Amino acid sequence: MSRVAKIPVELPQGVDFNLSGTTVTLKGGNGVLSMELNPEVELANEDGKLSVSARSGSKFSSAMSGTTRALLANMVRGVTDGFEKKLELRGVGYRAAVQGKKLNLTLGFSHPVSYDVPEGISIETPSQTEVIIKGNDKQRVGQVAAEIRRFRPPEPYKGKGVRYAGEHVVIKEAKKK
Repeated sequence: MSRVAKIPVELPQGVDFNLSGTTVTLKGGNGVLSMELNPEVELANEDGKLSVSARSGSKFSSAMSGTTRALLANMVRGVTDGFEKKLELRGVGYRAAVQGKKLNLTLGFSHPVSYDVPEGISIETPSQTEVIIKGNDKQRVGQVAAEIRRFRPPEPYKGKGVRYAGEHVVIKEAKKK
């Protein structure tokens, strides 16, 4: 069995758990998240602790039990605290601003880049060169951050572009004469 799946997921106060058929629903202060369970996985709620186990001894069901446990732990954290990703804009004239449900980016192109913010995600710009993406679904927050970064990824010669906060970009040496 997966070693990750052996650790139970604790449900904190204020989180409602519902299992109907193969659909797991968690409701908390940051919203509602739901997920379909794999048929190879069993889920049990014992005194506020969710325990995941494999139905059979196959390698696939063992792997899915660990994956399901990790997804459930992320869902619990999402409905209680939420997730956030920070992006930094590096480059002369690179700016970001939020207007309603659109993120407007100036990234050195001849035109401004406009990004529609999806439902369930909130974007803040504390300064012109910082973008903070928040939401309760870890996958969606990471996907939105990746889509914004894809507009202008950091280039290896000057390091200009959109990068994750704390990301280290290896700068290449310029061509020598």
